Amino acid sequence: MDRTSTPRYTRHDEAPPADAQRIDAELDAYNAAAAPLHEVRAMSVFARDAEGRVLGGALGRSWGPCCELQQLWVEPAQRRRGIGAALVREFEALARERGCRIAYLETFSFQAPALYRELGYRSVHEHAVYPHGIVKHLMLHEL
Repeated sequence: MDRTSTPRYTRHDEAPPADAQRIDAELDAYNAAAAPLHEVRAMSVFARDAEGRVLGGALGRSWGPCCELQQLWVEPAQRRRGIGAALVREFEALARERGCRIAYLETFSFQAPALYRELGYRSVHEHAVYPHGIVKHLMLHEL
């Protein structure tokens, strides 16, 4: 299509998979040209029982001096036993081994902001635009 043509717009609840893959690939290429994203490394820590079954996990990534905790989950029957806090501490230890000095995360008000505060995180931004009074917190912690 040349720059003088008018595009046709389509709307979807779920993006067609091939179209979503193209957008992802093109955005990845654009971002890679602008920043050294090849340096981003995945990180994960898991809590397991004696049989090796996963009781919880922390998933994220590191990039230079920063790490992002993207997901933290503990099996419902195992909650309130310190597993979540231990997972975060182990995740931070791995980050320190990689040279990270700052950890950050996003969490909703109905998730675990109180836990993260207890572990030394501070809220640097609160996005209070969600329905039902739900707030999204951007939290930082110096390692």
